Amino acid sequence: MPRQPPTIFPKEQELLSDLGERFKLARKRRKLSNAVVAQRAGISRSSLYKVEAGDAGATMGTYLRVLAVLGLEGDIAAIAADDKLGRKLQDLALEPSPPAPRRRSAAPKWGAGPLPAASRASGNE
Repeated sequence: MPRQPPTIFPKEQELLSDLGERFKLARKRRKLSNAVVAQRAGISRSSLYKVEAGDAGATMGTYLRVLAVLGLEGDIAAIAADDKLGRKLQDLALEPSPPAPRRRSAAPKWGAGPLPAASRASGNE
């Protein structure tokens, strides 16, 4: 029995479907049949169909092999290359933390340290 593909949210499915459509258009622009692309990629035609349909069960390796056949393997380097959110989170972690608020010094204890000025003036030393 084949394994069930992971649960996918509608927005993710839309992204995969759009990606699959771009694969199909790239293949057709090159005037390659799905049989030729599948053979050159070393995958079955049903795997190529999954890629072009945006099936969530298609592996990343399958996508990469199809990209290579189409001469677009360099495009894989663009995936998550500009991680703006990740960099911002990293920068926040690197910033020094704000200094702790200063504590007020405790009132001087009588009998410890120098005498107050009024006591010295009266000669009670």
